[in-house]
Amino acid sequence: MLDDHFIPVQGGSAIPIEDIAPWAVFGTLIALIFLYFVSTEQGAFALFGGMYVHEFVHDGRHLLGFPCH
Repeated sequence: MLDDHFIPVQGGSAIPIEDIAPWAVFGTLIALIFLYFVSTEQGAFALFGGMYVHEFVHDGRHLLGFPCH
């Protein structure tokens, strides 16, 4: 039977900040856009006409504690 043992890797290196920074900025931007649509769009302020976005995120808005009516 083959034994599986954990073999530690010596000299492992961390990911450089230059590689992480663009993805961190992108993730933050996506999170802020999501937060805007769930919290504000067609509530106090609206970029799009109609109530389509509001109805699409309505349950998520209440789940996260944002009042809308």
